[in-house]
Amino acid sequence: MLFLFFCPGSFGADTDEVFVMEGDSVSLTCLKKNQQDRIKWYYNDIRIAQMNGDPSKTCTDVQCNEGTERFRDRLKLDHLTGSLTITNIRDTDAGEYKLLITRGNSDSEKIFSVSVHDKVFVMEGDSVSLTGLKKNQQDRIKWYYNDIRIAQMNGDPSKTCTDVQCNEGTERFRDRLKLDHLTGSLTITNIRDTDAGEYKLLITRGNSDSEKIFSVSVTGVPAAEQDEVKRKTVKEGESVTLDLDVKRNPNDVMTWHFNDILIAEITEDQSQICTDFQCENGEERFRDRLELDHQTGSLTIMNTRNTDSGEYKLKINSISRRRRRSVSSEKRFDVTVTASGLSSGAVAGIVVVLLVSALTAVGVGVIYHRHRSPRKAVEEKQRASVESPNKEKEIFLQTQIEIT
Repeated sequence: MLFLFFCPGSFGADTDEVFVMEGDSVSLTCLKKNQQDRIKWYYNDIRIAQMNGDPSKTCTDVQCNEGTERFRDRLKLDHLTGSLTITNIRDTDAGEYKLLITRGNSDSEKIFSVSVHDKVFVMEGDSVSLTGLKKNQQDRIKWYYNDIRIAQMNGDPSKTCTDVQCNEGTERFRDRLKLDHLTGSLTITNIRDTDAGEYKLLITRGNSDSEKIFSVSVTGVPAAEQDEVKRKTVKEGESVTLDLDVKRNPNDVMTWHFNDILIAEITEDQSQICTDFQCENGEERFRDRLELDHQTGSLTIMNTRNTDSGEYKLKINSISRRRRRSVSSEKRFDVTVTASGLSSGAVAGIVVVLLVSALTAVGVGVIYHRHRSPRKAVEEKQRASVESPNKEKEIFLQTQIEIT
């Protein structure tokens, strides 16, 4: 998106305030220049562009004698109007831009004060951390939401507050704000769509003030997707993957926690990647049952047990070195491990026991028969002698065969 800022009327000492979203383009211009006008643009008193009747002396950024390479081909100078366009604007481009026009023997100038708003996108229900420059111990910090003070801190602990505790605060966040006493960063937990808007950080250092503006957008997640992503049910002994369905940014620092205990970490430094007891203050709860995907940051738990049920929390800290800022987000997974009944190993064990029992019973029967048969034969022989001589012979012969 391109924003145009014109300055009607004559030049003077007034400063025009220009607000632009990070990543957009902005065009700064004033009066249409005459063909003989000489144009110079300055950023914080450093010349970044110029043009006059001599094309060889037209330049932008590093091409100018006093220029720097901070913009790197993101400056465009209009040869007809003298306007300056900054494309793909960054928060480091915020500051004072001065236009100097020399017409004959007279000079005139116009100043533009450009503020760049950071765009922050966060999913509803997640957490986000907003921070600017690291604060000095003497810095006084104030945070505003849509011009309402919601947090502040300084050297006096009694004046540190968040939300309703602040004099001008409101109870809209209700214990969902956390203020980092070391950096001054503000974290909003369990964010809601009503939390979207403009957040301003005001830092007072001595007699000077500096500010940083964040434009926060909260996007919702369909209920079906929330159930799929945030709740996982798995049978004991099976594996479950807590996935993000996105490719990890190389600069992201990801940490996985189980019931608030660190169980895995992935960073840009390969030597710092760890799982379970390898991590600092980690425990040996999972014992080589964790797998970490280095591309996406997804976590897989293998051979799950009922003791693995609980809350798994992923914290993502996205660091932008070029923009000197850090944005944190958080994702939660509720994992339930259910009993799976008899495993295949248990079933196989039971079958073996039954077979052994059956074979043992057959063996006992055979032994019993072999010990019992001769005695039984003698008894039958005695009974037969009474009945008939022929029967006695028949029984005698059968007895001899059985004994043999």
